[in-house]
Amino acid sequence: MAVSIKDIARLAGVSHSTVSRALRGSPLIPADTALRIQRIASETGYTASAIARSLVTRKTHVIGIVVTTIADPFNGEVVAGIEETANQHGYSVILANSQAESERELTVARLFQEQRVDGIIVASSRVGALYQPLLVEIDIPLVLLNNQHPSKFIHSVSIDNYVGALEATRHLLALGHRRIAYVGDNFGLDSDIERFRGFRKAMSSAGLSFSPESIVRGDGKPERAAKESRALFALKSRPTAIFCYNDMSALGVMKEAARHGLRVPEHLSVAGFDDLFFAELLSPALTTVRQPKRELGRRAMQLLLDVLAGNPIKPTIRVKGELIVRDSTAPPTRRSGPGKTRSLSPRNTAGSL
Repeated sequence: MAVSIKDIARLAGVSHSTVSRALRGSPLIPADTALRIQRIASETGYTASAIARSLVTRKTHVIGIVVTTIADPFNGEVVAGIEETANQHGYSVILANSQAESERELTVARLFQEQRVDGIIVASSRVGALYQPLLVEIDIPLVLLNNQHPSKFIHSVSIDNYVGALEATRHLLALGHRRIAYVGDNFGLDSDIERFRGFRKAMSSAGLSFSPESIVRGDGKPERAAKESRALFALKSRPTAIFCYNDMSALGVMKEAARHGLRVPEHLSVAGFDDLFFAELLSPALTTVRQPKRELGRRAMQLLLDVLAGNPIKPTIRVKGELIVRDSTAPPTRRSGPGKTRSLSPRNTAGSL
């Protein structure tokens, strides 16, 4: 049977409260008494109950994490970063999916509150600042990671989407491309808004305009991006380069380009955003903006720890990305279409944004 504090108190000849204080390292207990109690606890195999301890300390040392879906490889690395930092500070984590639904996201946050978690981290939140009324209700610290709701939130960590897109588009411009299209997301996400803003800024700074026909929007997944990109390939002045909202969209664009007999990068340069695990495995390997996914997770968890400890904090943290130049981008050919090829040497360089 499990050894209890009552058993240790009987063996040590002291009160229950003395045992409890000694096991917590309280300075109120004489050193020799504390050592004797700790020795008895060790010899009898006593294990403290996390539930009982939480009733006394009002802390569970558990963090709730909400992600859109665990099937997304991006979320997997972010959660790994959160868990790494949480474990280093004696916290465990509970993971839940929101399925990218705002109502479900709020429901999960309330369920975490019922489970008495010490704090909550929400990745790719669809709710954003609408959490403010809920925070008053549940009274639990909450941090948003890559908030997708176009609004401010008191505690948040995110990639600098604007600068990342700006540098990716500048890379295409530096190669000599002038007809550059954008494949975005149609959900009105903050990340898409900021990435499109960076794309437009790079184009306007180069003295270039773009027509509405050169902008299409999918859902961040390959199938929809492939479908929407058909309109770009049907244009009379077809783009020589496409900057995609994310790597999943770039994957769809490259697949559709192949169906139209277009080789990447000979006929079309393609750049993405995220640097998911498959980006360097594609043929050609994908030029993209790397999000430091584990670092984002670590920073979000550290921010939450600082909030819990009452430490001075910077409420909004922006993490810089990194432009990873691979083989999917190259200078445009004179005739960027089927029948015109170009011999290129492999490239794989990185530049800090």
